[in-house]
Amino acid sequence: MYQKIMLPVDLNEEASWTKALPTAVALCRSFGASLHVVTVLPDYRMPLVGSYFPKDFAKKAHEAISQAQHEFIRDHVPEDITAQSVIVDGSPWEAIIKAAKKLEVDLIVMASHNKRKFADYVLGPNAEHVVHHSKISVMIVR
Repeated sequence: MYQKIMLPVDLNEEASWTKALPTAVALCRSFGASLHVVTVLPDYRMPLVGSYFPKDFAKKAHEAISQAQHEFIRDHVPEDITAQSVIVDGSPWEAIIKAAKKLEVDLIVMASHNKRKFADYVLGPNAEHVVHHSKISVMIVR
């Protein structure tokens, strides 16, 4: 049923993957699917925002996120699961949907954030937007 499963993660927010990752892994095992771990990097190249950062900041940020994501996969994704590291730029929900289309995934598995802290006000609406705007099936894990 599923061949490619996407798991969006915020490497700085454990709540974005602690419950969703085991679900994604179980689905990958059940269907023999590959796992595509996606991290969204804010777009620092926008003229207004970019002027506050050094010219090579976006490149260095991508390199750091890439290394952190590979470590995340090594530490948390079982070896029997084929996993791909994907880094995309932009607003989280839009970048997730674009990456899902580009990678031709069958399912997006992502966490729902219920806690009432500042980060959840930023992250919570992303899951809602992905559900409402994606043409690909989305599983929200609580």
